[in-house]
Amino acid sequence: MEKITGLLRLIRPLNCLMMGFAVIVGAALASNPTLTTNIILGFITSFTLTAASMTINDYYDRQIDAINEPNRPIPSGTITPKEALTLAAALTTTGLVTAFLTNLPSLLLAVAALIISITYITKGKGTGLPGNLLVSATVVIPFIYGGLAIGQLTTSTLLFVAIAFLSNTGREITKGIADIEGDKTHNIKTIAVTHGERTAAATAAALTLSAVCLSPLPWLWGLVSDWFLPPVIITDIGMIVSSLLLLRDYSRKNAKRTKNLSLIWFTTGLLAFILGKI
Repeated sequence: MEKITGLLRLIRPLNCLMMGFAVIVGAALASNPTLTTNIILGFITSFTLTAASMTINDYYDRQIDAINEPNRPIPSGTITPKEALTLAAALTTTGLVTAFLTNLPSLLLAVAALIISITYITKGKGTGLPGNLLVSATVVIPFIYGGLAIGQLTTSTLLFVAIAFLSNTGREITKGIADIEGDKTHNIKTIAVTHGERTAAATAAALTLSAVCLSPLPWLWGLVSDWFLPPVIITDIGMIVSSLLLLRDYSRKNAKRTKNLSLIWFTTGLLAFILGKI
C-alpha cells in the first residue's frame, strides 16, 4: 500500500487529470463536444505523458529534494530511482502508443510536448524567461492536441492558445517576483532576479494586457456566440486591474496575490470560449 501511495504521489494525479481534461476542452473548442475514441485516446496520452514528466522531474531533482523535501517518494526511500525510471518509461510508452493510435499529427505533437517538458526539467528551470516560455508551451499544448485529435484545429482554438500562452507567461514572470529570494539563492535567472522586480512587473503586465487585446477577436470575427461576452469581459477587467495593481505594487506579497488571481481569470477566460460554442 505504501508503494502504491508513493507512486501516486510521484505522478501527481490531479495535475495529470487537469492536463487530460484540457485535451477534452481543446476538442470541445474545435467542435461540438462529443466523446469519441480519439478524444479518449487523447486524454490517456495527456495523462500518461504528464505523469511521466512528473516522475522524471522527481528523479532529476532527487538530490535537491533530499534536502528540501525529504518526504518525497524517492528521497524518503518509498520509491527507488530505478523504479521511478521504469515507471516513467512505461508511462511514456503508453502515451506515445495512444498518440500513434490517434493520428500522425497527434503523435508528432506528443513527441514535441515530451521533448519540451524534459528540456524544461533538465535545463530550463534556471534560465528565467526561456523557462517561462517552456512552461507556457506545456500548458497550451493539450488544447492544441484536442483539436488535432479530432482533426479540427480551428482559428478559435488558436486564439485561445495565444491568449493562454501570453497570460500564463505573464503569470510565470509574476511568480518570479514572488519567489525572488529563493531564486537568487539557487541562481535561477528570472527577470526579477536579473533585471529587478519593477522590470519583471512591467513585462508581466505587458504580456497580460497583450492577451486582453486579443480577447475580443473571436467575437468580432464571428467565431463565437454572444455567450462569450459576459465571462470574457469579467476576465479582461480582472486581468487589467491585476496588471495595474502589480505595476503599482510589485512587492512579493502582491505578486503572489496577483499570481493566484490569474488562475481565476484563466478559468473564466476558458469558460468564455466554452460558452461561446453554444
